[in-house]
Amino acid sequence: ILTASLPQERGGNNSFTHEALTLKYKLDNQFELVFVVGFQKILTLTYVDKLIDDVHKEFRDKYRNEFQQKGALGLLNGTFDFKDDFMRLLRDAEESSKVRAPTVMKTFEQSLKSQKTVKCMIETRGEKPKEKVKNKKNKGSKKDGAEAVAAPSKASAGDKQLSVAGDKEELTKDEILQKNREEFFRRHMKAGEKSRSPKPDAQKEKGKKPRVWDLGNSNAKVLDYSNSATNGSAEACPVEEFDPDVAVGDKNREPGRLYDLEYESDDEAEEEKVVQNPSKPSVKKGGLGGMFGMLKGLVGSKSLTREDMDPVLEKMKDHLIAKNVAAEIAVQLCESVAKKLEGKVMGTFTTVTSTVKQALQEALVQILQPQRRVDVLRDVMDAQRHRRPYVVTFCGVNGVGKSTNLAKISFWLIENGFSVLIAACDTFRAGAVEQLRTHTRRLNALHPPESHGGRTMVQLYEKGYGKDAAGIAMEAISYARNQGFDVVLVDTAGRMQDNAPLMTALAKLIAVNAPDLVLFVGEALVGNEAVDQLVKFNKALADHSMAQTPRLIDGIVLTKFDTIDDKVGAAISMTYITSKPIVFVGTGQTYCDLRSLNAKAVVAALMKA
Repeated sequence: ILTASLPQERGGNNSFTHEALTLKYKLDNQFELVFVVGFQKILTLTYVDKLIDDVHKEFRDKYRNEFQQKGALGLLNGTFDFKDDFMRLLRDAEESSKVRAPTVMKTFEQSLKSQKTVKCMIETRGEKPKEKVKNKKNKGSKKDGAEAVAAPSKASAGDKQLSVAGDKEELTKDEILQKNREEFFRRHMKAGEKSRSPKPDAQKEKGKKPRVWDLGNSNAKVLDYSNSATNGSAEACPVEEFDPDVAVGDKNREPGRLYDLEYESDDEAEEEKVVQNPSKPSVKKGGLGGMFGMLKGLVGSKSLTREDMDPVLEKMKDHLIAKNVAAEIAVQLCESVAKKLEGKVMGTFTTVTSTVKQALQEALVQILQPQRRVDVLRDVMDAQRHRRPYVVTFCGVNGVGKSTNLAKISFWLIENGFSVLIAACDTFRAGAVEQLRTHTRRLNALHPPESHGGRTMVQLYEKGYGKDAAGIAMEAISYARNQGFDVVLVDTAGRMQDNAPLMTALAKLIAVNAPDLVLFVGEALVGNEAVDQLVKFNKALADHSMAQTPRLIDGIVLTKFDTIDDKVGAAISMTYITSKPIVFVGTGQTYCDLRSLNAKAVVAALMKA
């Protein structure tokens, strides 16, 4: 039964219900494995998805070598000692669902109302009601102070008026007029002196002063790189003192951990409207007829047709395009959902809108889940066992944040205990080498050699400008192998996908050096352009490569994710075109603003109205 229900295309449902049982399954396309969990239909188990994901990851990592050597079919008759691991994962999943305890209502003694007396609740005529004290304590203290100051001033004014009245009886009219004028001028002179008194203090320091930026250095010798010892070599950059909190960002993070991307969706129940067939005019037949018509539209009494789904799919397509999904991909997604749902019998009390929306949401989650999972830390440790550096090459168009996110990934690798050599292969853009040198100084300041047994955790390998990028990358990899570096991160120049000479140079760099991982860096702000960039980058790497099996893009780094709010369609466009996973997501400017993709969080943002 399960085999017949497995989806034949991406975006299918991962559950199957038969009588009183429900089965949920997950496919592993790389090793041809199926993970199945079964439970009673009436039970509401919130941890099933987490359990099947954890079992998939644990089982795959534990028996990875056996699958690579013999294959899944060669191990059909074998046994797997996985019972203890499964029970541990099951206990962890059950405990995670019990973390949030239900909120307990306060008793009357714990409430603020119990502290009030009956006397304070009685209001008498002629008295002003008392102001609320909650959240206004500071304002109340200011008012009390103002009233205390105002009281003596009024008293002194009253005394002055009495004395003036007594003098007026003895003075003539001219003398009284003259005295009033003097008093008037005296008051205005005092007010003018009070208003002009702050000005001399503000004007004491004259002249323009140079602005001092955060993380800046006023010493000109430190800023002079004309005779730098690191230019043209791979020596360690000097350690510079600065505020680490500004560069790192989050103080409460766990060092070395790559957090999942989060999105807070509004859990508000949306009222679904029943979609009626526009070709047939609606006829009102009284209140009773309207009620039966509504029930007829809700109860699953017929199978879905294309005419029923077209109005909903049209709205869904416009919604996806508004969320930055490429128009061509939005059309293909809606067409795939329509083919999947056509002829399906709707469930009881289920609307067309909710059925189409649920199917589209499942298809989007399936697209974002990679067919091949990229585990960088595991691959780096595998390269360590073979005593060679793990090489990662970054490529992409101009201005998408390749160097910045390369520095973030360097920081993440260093916090996991790996040494990094940065190869400055962008020999075209002015300031590219200096930018990487600055990042290297900052990273060495955050992780000085004293904290790692005297070992310098990050170095820069550069040969200046105007040189062959492929040659610099080859020399950097050789230097890293001799010096015992764990990872080599190769930064390349930004280039447009239509520039044939630059694309040929990139294909040459990748073909000659054969990196372990080729990452395409793309920004989350693009829409239709994402499709064009990825298709032409892959095509150029295939056309300009000398090998029979050309090396293409292995994964994606999605940058500037903090600038798009809920317009996350670029993630769908990129993964749909290449079928490659999004390995890293850049969410800010500090070194810890790096996340791993959470498919459900992205889909929740995408489906938000």
